[in-house]
Amino acid sequence: MDKAREAALKILYNVYSKGAYSNIALNKYFQSADLNTKDRAFATEIVYGVIKWQLTLDYIIERFSNIKLKRISPWILNILRMGVYQLIYTDRVPVSAACNESVNLAKRYGHKTSSGYVNAVLRNIARNQDSIEYPNPNKDYIFHLSIKYSHPKWLVKYWCDLYGTSFTEEMLSFNNSIPELTIRVNTLKTSRNELASKLQQEGLAVSNGRYMGDALILNGTVSIADLEAYKKGFFVVQDESSMLAVKVLDPKPGEVIADLCSAPGGKTTYIAQLMGDTGEVIARDIYQHKVKLVNDVASLLGLKSIHSKVFDSVNIDEDLINKADRVIVDAPCSGLGIIRRKAEIKWTRKLEDIKALNELQFKILNNAAVYVKPGGVLVYSTCTIFEDENQGIVEKFLDAQPDFIVDDLTALLPPTLNGAITKQGYVQLFPHIHKIDGFFIVRFKKLQK
Repeated sequence: MDKAREAALKILYNVYSKGAYSNIALNKYFQSADLNTKDRAFATEIVYGVIKWQLTLDYIIERFSNIKLKRISPWILNILRMGVYQLIYTDRVPVSAACNESVNLAKRYGHKTSSGYVNAVLRNIARNQDSIEYPNPNKDYIFHLSIKYSHPKWLVKYWCDLYGTSFTEEMLSFNNSIPELTIRVNTLKTSRNELASKLQQEGLAVSNGRYMGDALILNGTVSIADLEAYKKGFFVVQDESSMLAVKVLDPKPGEVIADLCSAPGGKTTYIAQLMGDTGEVIARDIYQHKVKLVNDVASLLGLKSIHSKVFDSVNIDEDLINKADRVIVDAPCSGLGIIRRKAEIKWTRKLEDIKALNELQFKILNNAAVYVKPGGVLVYSTCTIFEDENQGIVEKFLDAQPDFIVDDLTALLPPTLNGAITKQGYVQLFPHIHKIDGFFIVRFKKLQK
């Protein structure tokens, strides 16, 4: 039995049948599995590939199967998805290997007839893959884009209505590309050039970030946790979009700054880093395990100025009223700006869920206002490109809080991002345009009384 493919199958079963997050399921399986580096890389590729292309894979399977998808067992459906992914989206897996190894898996995880069924479906697809009929764009362009780029139809329609079809198609295509791995240099322990040199010595190709002076982009297959530079706290993984939210906050040494939705700790620790680990960073999150993530990152980086505790930010903390020089709310959101990094987001989100999120986002942001000192700063950010979660929340907040105005971001952003500032003064980053995570950032100023 092929270890990599069997690993991928078990991980996909946990994702689809038990609701596990793909990255967590992968890491958990690899901790106990006897897999070499090559097998881990192949299993990872299959897992992420199947999740990314799920809608298209299912569309193809439906056209070659005499059994409806909903009647196929989860194990066999995932075996088929894995097989079709290898046939359609990889160019180094021979047809014989994709089919034969899928049949072997079906013998172990299916009924007696399952292996013959899997073999027949995959062989038929392999013979006819160049003549598969996809949805006609002239009849239903939204459906065409949905299947071609494997995104839910409701989301494709939303984006097409908002941004137009050409813009949307470019974004859908980019969402299916392989994301870069970006890290943030811990400048309290090393410099970007020094860290780049250390990582190159550990076998990685390294380049500077696109916008941030503390960012490096890594290329190469490696386990981050195994790198000496990581163990010594010289860096953490963080996308430049997330770093830009802290850049817009513009923390100063000695200030009191509150991060109300702090897990997993990237922004919190960057705030402390930019403050030279002076002053106080008050970190909050709703669950103990999330607060632990923040504490773990702070400990790794050697930061002492972060004080974290479990607190639900939909409530008001009386002890913090008018105490903070700056507050950041990186609100719970749909995550639709990071589909390239977490493909399952597009399958787990629904329009009604986003409407429920809007209430939570506004509640947290509105509460945050009372913590800001007169003359202080409040930053609201999300990793989504869904207007209801961004501009809609800002407009509602400004109506409710007349003491706050939108602050000018021009001097705080790299000049290359000035085009990302909207006429209202917000920042909207798009993955296919800016080549980083999709993100929304706005900075408010509290007026002096």
